[in-house]
Amino acid sequence: MPVYIVLLGPPGAGKGTQAQLISEKLGLPHISSGDIFRENLKNQTDLGKLAKGYMDRGELVPDDLTIQMIRDRLSRPDCVSGALLDGFPRTVAQAEALTQMLAEFTGRVNAVPYINVAEEVLVERLTGRWTCRAEGHVFHEKFSPPKVAGVCDFDGSELYQRPDDNVETVTRRIRVYLDQTMPLIAYYRQGGVLLEVDGTKTINQVGADLLAGLDKMV
Repeated sequence: MPVYIVLLGPPGAGKGTQAQLISEKLGLPHISSGDIFRENLKNQTDLGKLAKGYMDRGELVPDDLTIQMIRDRLSRPDCVSGALLDGFPRTVAQAEALTQMLAEFTGRVNAVPYINVAEEVLVERLTGRWTCRAEGHVFHEKFSPPKVAGVCDFDGSELYQRPDDNVETVTRRIRVYLDQTMPLIAYYRQGGVLLEVDGTKTINQVGADLLAGLDKMV
C-alpha cells in the first residue's frame, strides 16, 4: 500500500525545511502544488495552458483542473510508494476530491502533520527577513543576522525587505491561511489522521516530533 502524507503549516512555520526532512527519512517524493503549477506552465502542457487562461483573466484555477495536475504527478513512477503533499489540499472540498483520487491509486491519506505556531510568533519570524539583491540570500534580523547590517555576508550586495514581508502583509497572509485551513484541520482531525506538533521548538526538535508521530501512523 502506498503512503500519502499531507503536510500543513502556516507561512513561517518552517514547513519547507520539515518537508525535506520527512521526504528524505521516509523515501517519499515531496510534491509541492506550487512546483506542479510552475512545471505545467513552463512546459506549456495542455493543463498548463488551461490554467494560464484562468490566471490571465484574474480568475482562480478551478479545483478539477488542479486535481488533474495532482493526479498526473502522482501517476509517475517515483510516486509508486506514495508521496508527501505540500500545498494541496487547501479546502475540505479539495480534501474530499483527494480521497477519491487516492482510492484510484489503492491508497488513502495516512497522516496529516500540522506544524502549529502562534500568530505573533509567525509575524516575528516573517517580518524580520531581509533578502540580498544579487543572489536572494535570506537573513533574519533576530535569528540569522548579517555580520554587517544591510549587507549580504556572501556577495556584499544590499539587503532589502520584500514588500510581502512587512507587518501588514504578513499578518493578512497568516490570517487568510488560518481562516482557510481551520476547516481542513477539523476535517482531518475528525478522520483520525491529524498529527499536531509544536512548531515553536527548534528545527531539530520539531523534526524529531514529526518523525516520531509519523512512525506510529504510517
